[in-house]
Amino acid sequence: MKKLLLGIFLVAIVISCKDNKKERKFENSSDEISNIVEENAITLLKDERFHSVSIAVVKDEIEISKHYGELEIGKENPPNDSTVYEIASVTKTFLGTIAAKAVLDGKINLNDDVRIYLEQSYPNLEFDKKPVTIKHLLTHTSGFPNFPIKGENKPDFFEGLKEIKIESKIGSNYAYSNTAPELMAYIIEKVYDMPYEQLLSKYIFVPNEMKSTKFDLSEEERSRLIKGYNDENELMPNFKRNLWGGTVGLHSTTSDLLKYIRLQLDETNPIIKESHKEFLETPYDFSIGYHWNILKEGDNIIYRHHGGIFGMQNWLMIYPKYNMGVSILSNTSFDETGDILEEIAENIAEEIKGIKKID
Repeated sequence: MKKLLLGIFLVAIVISCKDNKKERKFENSSDEISNIVEENAITLLKDERFHSVSIAVVKDEIEISKHYGELEIGKENPPNDSTVYEIASVTKTFLGTIAAKAVLDGKINLNDDVRIYLEQSYPNLEFDKKPVTIKHLLTHTSGFPNFPIKGENKPDFFEGLKEIKIESKIGSNYAYSNTAPELMAYIIEKVYDMPYEQLLSKYIFVPNEMKSTKFDLSEEERSRLIKGYNDENELMPNFKRNLWGGTVGLHSTTSDLLKYIRLQLDETNPIIKESHKEFLETPYDFSIGYHWNILKEGDNIIYRHHGGIFGMQNWLMIYPKYNMGVSILSNTSFDETGDILEEIAENIAEEIKGIKKID
């Protein structure tokens, strides 16, 4: 029944948005894209389980950041460009970008046995005498558990690695893991001899002027951090990072995510080109590389990732063929949130991908 109702809701989104834009004419392409974003956002918020939505779109030279709904139920206070969101597992795409740089810098090799970077002995991190490698960490094929066995702090994390039991051929079975990216972040930190957060700042945040993207917030920034709700309209706690941040923990704003989309669209950048490589086909509708889920629709290749944490969910989608990207964020989290936000983002992308400059 849940799937049936979700299907009906998503069909209603598409029909409503198409009906709303009939016979409309626009003076420029920016207005047309803004209208598409607004129609989709308004339709989304008809579902009372959603309280607010922020949408950032890049299409060619156009950048649009729009916000709807309310940050707190009943207060009519919409988010804005300075509202801070937790982007959850979209954090992994930043790890993938830095890992690609480390490969190009010769700091790591995709086929390296991960144990050469560990200070203790881990004879368990292999199967049939074949070790877990860097590539396995990046593609969720390491055989590691989803969550760290002992992840309360970094010493416990390494003790937990000793208890991992790999019971099938490494590299062949895709199984989503939040343990593997944390080990990857540690390895990156070690080979550069620099804290992982500083590496992100030096090579991604500062060069791209992403001043609001970070793990730890100041008091003023925390005042702009959005509060999230579950489907019972209960306020949910914000996430507290206690490991390296390879998995989750980054905060950002739509203004910064526009800059991140721009970075990911620049495939003349050798690091971005490397980070978009495909390594493995999964049993699902996507392949995987440096933590990007890669979808192929003919010659249209899409790089995407979903993020969900307690009271927030978001999607980030990159469409190089159309020089386009979409980020959608909401301060709610329930079973169908990701599916609904995904459909909205895909609908926006489908409607704007053919828009040509008419300014």
